Amino acid sequence: MSTYGSFPGTRPRRLRTTPVMRRMVAETRLHPADLILPAFVREGVSEPVPIAAMPGVVQHTRDTLKKAAAEAVEAGVSGIMLFGVPEDAKKDAAGTAGTDPDGILQVALRDVRAEVGDELLVMSDLCLDEFTDHGHCGVLDAQGRVDNDATLERYAEMAQVQADAGAHVVGPSGMMDGQVGVVRDALDQIGREDVAILAYTVKYASAFYGPFREAVGSSLKGDRKTYQQDAANVRDAMRELALDLEEGADMVMVKPAGPYLDILAKVAEAADVPVAAYQISGEYSMIEAAAEKGWIDRDRAILEALTGIKRAGARNILTYWATEVARTLR
Repeated sequence: MSTYGSFPGTRPRRLRTTPVMRRMVAETRLHPADLILPAFVREGVSEPVPIAAMPGVVQHTRDTLKKAAAEAVEAGVSGIMLFGVPEDAKKDAAGTAGTDPDGILQVALRDVRAEVGDELLVMSDLCLDEFTDHGHCGVLDAQGRVDNDATLERYAEMAQVQADAGAHVVGPSGMMDGQVGVVRDALDQIGREDVAILAYTVKYASAFYGPFREAVGSSLKGDRKTYQQDAANVRDAMRELALDLEEGADMVMVKPAGPYLDILAKVAEAADVPVAAYQISGEYSMIEAAAEKGWIDRDRAILEALTGIKRAGARNILTYWATEVARTLR
């Protein structure tokens, strides 16, 4: 027969006994203000177009995008990141639709700002891949390689056009060397010191982007391994962080989120600006597909995945579930 002294005096399970106890002692809390909604708007459609690889996500019309933005405000979401999907006929080698003041992304920025004003941070993807006929994030040289410095010239113009269209925040995502500094100079030159830069600081060449290619109607052939980062590398990510901070990034991002929580934790520890993480299309689609099969509890899996990203150090999370989760949290 055991004596009383043989039982544990310290029992961590006491702090797990009831839902209210677990809630009280939780170290990490999700909040609607943590969340940013990525949204796609497609030119020339009269109805939203479902994205087969991302159940529940659509390419919006201009009208349904405005509705989605208003719903995000009501739910308490902090921001919306816009991606434009032009008509195929408007794609070209230089991605000129991306800098056309009347291009779909700029039109959408004006629409959303008119709808929500300053109640929602209106963010714009600053990249050429949606607008080029080759699908790369920049212009190509004579050998078919992405020309870093020629692309920076295009990014500068793109930043100015997006700011004029109403973007509160621009998100240079192409992983060109020097992109943050060039974008900052371009914005300052037109008196838009108020427009913030969310730098895609750590963006890995990932297989998890697959469904996103459908979402933006990508024309990409091949891959982006010459400019996006190698999954094997950590120091490379920290070097990119140092450069982006030096160039004036107001916020930095790690993308993808879930497969790179170790990188996210390191960036969050080192950065003196807010850190975001993008829970990308493949992360979304895996949970939705497994839930559809009945293999996992969808709602619990979503909250668990987002909590893990927040716990690793993300101040803000870009997630396609932003509005849904914000409503749940409220």
